[in-house]
Amino acid sequence: MACEAAWLTSEKQGLAGVLLQSHQRAFGRPLIASAQPNRSKRLMCQELFACGFPVLAHGTGNDPRLSYANAAALQLWETSWHELIGMPSRLTAPETERAERSNALGQAKRLEAVQNYQGIRISRKGQQFMINNARIWTLWDAEERVCGQAACFSDWWWL
Repeated sequence: MACEAAWLTSEKQGLAGVLLQSHQRAFGRPLIASAQPNRSKRLMCQELFACGFPVLAHGTGNDPRLSYANAAALQLWETSWHELIGMPSRLTAPETERAERSNALGQAKRLEAVQNYQGIRISRKGQQFMINNARIWTLWDAEERVCGQAACFSDWWWL
């Protein structure tokens, strides 16, 4: 029997559902076209992973750790699922950009969502890139508790 992909476990299928529902709540539109009620969680999870633009999420806490990254994010950050997931999300930005990143996340937390965010990030191999027109939103679980934040963008370039 083949081993289940790490991003396709039942836990990550649940997280993908929270991510998609929370995006709909924050922006009044689906993150991906297939994010429809009554669709298979597994299928939506597969489509989110393969959607073509970076999507990441982290949990809560003072130094939140990454809990999700789709294929486009893994490619852009030049890393694997096992290296990225569980890493403090602050490490996705160069040290000189972390205060600005933290401010943006704080604003997104207060407002529940922000659009048109831009900032510099750094791959695991040290290559910096600019993200532009990013969306950051709060993740809400089934009990209406904040369980993290997510971000997506399709506009970026190497520096």
